Amino acid sequence: MPRPDGRTPDALRPVEMTVGFHRYAEGSVLYRAGHTVVLATASVDMKVPPWMEGKGKGWVTAEYQMHPRANPQRRESRDGRGKAPSGRTQEIQRLVGRALRAAIDLGKLGERQISIDCDILEADGGTRTASITAGFVALTLALAKMKKDGNLAGPCIREPVAAVSVGHVGDGLALDLVYLEDSKAEVDLNLVATRSGAIVEVQGTAEGAPVPRKDIDKMIDLGLAGIAELNAIQEKVLAAAGVDLASLVVR
Repeated sequence: MPRPDGRTPDALRPVEMTVGFHRYAEGSVLYRAGHTVVLATASVDMKVPPWMEGKGKGWVTAEYQMHPRANPQRRESRDGRGKAPSGRTQEIQRLVGRALRAAIDLGKLGERQISIDCDILEADGGTRTASITAGFVALTLALAKMKKDGNLAGPCIREPVAAVSVGHVGDGLALDLVYLEDSKAEVDLNLVATRSGAIVEVQGTAEGAPVPRKDIDKMIDLGLAGIAELNAIQEKVLAAAGVDLASLVVR
């Protein structure tokens, strides 16, 4: 089945990252995956929330917000203006937080908190996976700045993480779905994994008939191949920004 943007089934959308896009944040990246655009910022607080004080560990948390005009039609209002964040927003920001905490040895971070804000400027599918992939770059930039400023005792990254969507669309599998594919997929799966292929989280749903185990295995394999490509892009972007990722990774 031909894809809307002409890609082969196993191809990612073109990825572009502009680091340092936000001048005040300790780490930031404007991330483009096709027509999905995310601004991810990392802000460092040199203390942890009260409930974590005295434990000798740090914390990484995330917030996710959809710009009112991220879609063809403007949404009624932003979350938080006269209403609580939607269930979808809360679910996604918890996912992003879990994914990024999996990348960090919180015991080596020290008692400080890093907050990752993911603002979706344009949405064409895969906003949660783009937020995780961009969020790791912003987080790493913030850690590099902390190290440069003498505020990081030593390496604290376990492994880079990234995320991608996989779907059963038509008569086959497709990687990194755009909205048109996502809305028609018989199975939609979001995968978060590390550079070595260790799985952090799988979110998958069959929209109709139950899915054979072998099909899920194939989807995960396709997703892991895509994540390996994204990890390579992350490392290349960080290196171009003068960040030695290896120096931040716990050995």
